[in-house]
Amino acid sequence: MASETIWGFNLSEGNTNIEMKNTKKLGIWMDHSNAYLMELKNGAIVTDIVKSEFAQQDNGYDMKYHEKSYHNKEQQQQSDYYKKLRDSIRNYQEVVLFGPTDAKAELFNQLKGDHLFEKIKIEVEQSDQMNEDQRQTFVTEYFKRQNV
Repeated sequence: MASETIWGFNLSEGNTNIEMKNTKKLGIWMDHSNAYLMELKNGAIVTDIVKSEFAQQDNGYDMKYHEKSYHNKEQQQQSDYYKKLRDSIRNYQEVVLFGPTDAKAELFNQLKGDHLFEKIKIEVEQSDQMNEDQRQTFVTEYFKRQNV
């Protein structure tokens, strides 16, 4: 029988040794344009960036005539952006979404309605604009608080 890990303990048949689980942790600072995916791994942070293709464009066209097409394109680009993030999150057990806009809540609402994410601990935190060092410090401190 294959070994099963639950709540940080190895419960394989006939094995009474307690084995700590190596939980994969991810912090995502995001807005509607960019997401900085920061994996906490052995005390270090590895960062990847996912960019949304959506960009406000106003090049003088009368948006009244192109509003529907523009809105559909915007919706598709946001959907693609969130799909990339969803695909990344599936590989982790603990995730914190943070940032200054509603993008984190929009993504969270998609995730909580999907059974593929029900075993992943996902939390949402409000934060301001941050530089790289501030984002990494936030993620490190957040997961330190979670392990206390």
